[in-house]
Amino acid sequence: MKESPIDTIDQVIISLDQIIQESIENESCAGYFAALYRKVTLKVKEGIEQDYFDNGPRMEHLDVVFATRYIHAYKAYKHGEPLTRSWQVAFALSTHYWPIVLQHLLIGMNAHINLDLGIAAAEISEGKNVNDLHGDFDKINEILSSLVHEVDRDLAEIWPTFRIIVKALGKVDDYLVDFSMKLARDGAWKFAKHLADTPLSLKPEMIIARDQKVSKKASLITSPGFLITIIFRWIRLGERGSIAKKIEDLKN
Repeated sequence: MKESPIDTIDQVIISLDQIIQESIENESCAGYFAALYRKVTLKVKEGIEQDYFDNGPRMEHLDVVFATRYIHAYKAYKHGEPLTRSWQVAFALSTHYWPIVLQHLLIGMNAHINLDLGIAAAEISEGKNVNDLHGDFDKINEILSSLVHEVDRDLAEIWPTFRIIVKALGKVDDYLVDFSMKLARDGAWKFAKHLADTPLSLKPEMIIARDQKVSKKASLITSPGFLITIIFRWIRLGERGSIAKKIEDLKN
């Protein structure tokens, strides 16, 4: 049966809730990113309702196109269908024991922000000047940045030693902020502009090349170096609660 298209931000939230519920029932680490993304979507919705963005209807359109790429990737992976390499790597990590919650969040951000966001921005700017979107594009990243501190609090709920580690070494928090925020601000917008200016016939080739580049960046998350790996192993052993409980903690 053909699935109904997602046309509104409320339908995005319903789809995210379904992914979260499936992940809770199946004890799947894929639910970590879905729970974080639900928070982002709720903040975008709130921003639209409060006229935070320059163009509310356009922002809802961007949010829907952006989120649909993630939702379709999740369903494609679940059913063994083709999907981007970036999302293939991200979902594959959800089957491994050692990655901590932070790594699952980052690898989802890598695929969704550094690949999907640029594609979505270029798509809704088809036949228009993509630069008109720049202000609201930056505001999305401001929302993402604001959630970094919220994620810190969530992670501290999952393992109490997290804040001690961050204060003592400072590396885990820097790792989160530097990787997700700087790449979101710079690389994603640059890619969106290049893609928007690319002839339609060449767009698929450019997206494939970008996908390959983004998927390779995932190694910064899966193999972050000896010291950070040791820290992450320590954190993983200290994580408390089931996968379902951790998803609930992130969602709430």
